[in-house]
Amino acid sequence: MKSFYQNFYKNVFTVSVLALCCIFPQTGQADPGFSFGNASSDNQACLVCHADIDKVKSDKDLLNPGQFNHTTHAKFGCKTCHDTVTADHPKEGKVTRTTTCTNCHSDIAAEYATSKHSLNVPNCSACHNPHKVQKPDEISALTMTATCMNCHNYNKIKSTHAQWLPQTDLHLGAITCVTCHTKAKNYVVSVYVARRNVKTNASNPVIADYSYLSKKIGSQDIQYLVDRNRDDYISIEELKEFNNNSANKDLYLKAILTPTETSHAFQISDKSWNCTFCHASGPSSAQLTKMVLPNKDGTFTGFDVEKGTSITSLNAIPNFYMMGSSRNSLVNTIGGMVLAGGLIMPVGHGFIRFLTRRNRRKE
Repeated sequence: MKSFYQNFYKNVFTVSVLALCCIFPQTGQADPGFSFGNASSDNQACLVCHADIDKVKSDKDLLNPGQFNHTTHAKFGCKTCHDTVTADHPKEGKVTRTTTCTNCHSDIAAEYATSKHSLNVPNCSACHNPHKVQKPDEISALTMTATCMNCHNYNKIKSTHAQWLPQTDLHLGAITCVTCHTKAKNYVVSVYVARRNVKTNASNPVIADYSYLSKKIGSQDIQYLVDRNRDDYISIEELKEFNNNSANKDLYLKAILTPTETSHAFQISDKSWNCTFCHASGPSSAQLTKMVLPNKDGTFTGFDVEKGTSITSLNAIPNFYMMGSSRNSLVNTIGGMVLAGGLIMPVGHGFIRFLTRRNRRKE
């Protein structure tokens, strides 16, 4: 009886191991010369050619290893998506694939299907390059808007918005397209370091890239341009110090309102028509502010700016004043005095005429 149970458990163990091998095949048994990829982004066999323009001959097939290796797709491995590639590649001719974006992103695909965009732009790759796709908080707000501009003409956008939106250039430069054109619930005021010494306009600021900022800070991390005490947290005083530093005269801080979570439904939010949603004193949806700085690999990292005081932090940015929201006590006082002064003459004149009404009757 004892040997029976020993043999029984031995067989169960053997069958279990075989089953696991079928479910999780070893990545080392890939087709000759190709890598399935793994958690360490091992796709070198493919990148030997696809990172070299002389070998692939086409920009469409050229990959930037730095951008690609940063993506989650790289961890899955090239052949997870390009599953029809054979050992004869590239001799086998045109490569097809059976894996699509919807295999992993079915929820986003279902949401996108409700959008008018899906009728004219059915493919995800029209907006998202799968070989350098990044998380929303790793890209700049301007990159989000630039994606829209691949199809939508800016001059036409400006013209249609100007029919109802005052100071259109300022608004388009301070708000991303997806801020109004998705039904996002929460927003963040993203503050970037922009270049003042480049000819541009309010709607098209030039964000300083990593190479430009690294020259100003030397071997140190560029976050220390603003985060002077190096605590990974940006205070209002540090923003003011950055603005007042003569060494930064070629730079300025640019604030852009972005959603914390985007939607692929691309429906105009009801809040977009309500001016008071943004132009109100301290709206709860815009109490989060991030100082967003570029990384060497082209991504961006956000640092907290004094929690709960986003409106105050905006006041620390030169040339920024959001009517009704960026309250400045000095400006409010001056404005009150101007209004009071304007009322003195008509009110005073009327009051004097009221007091002297009997004298005028006698005359």
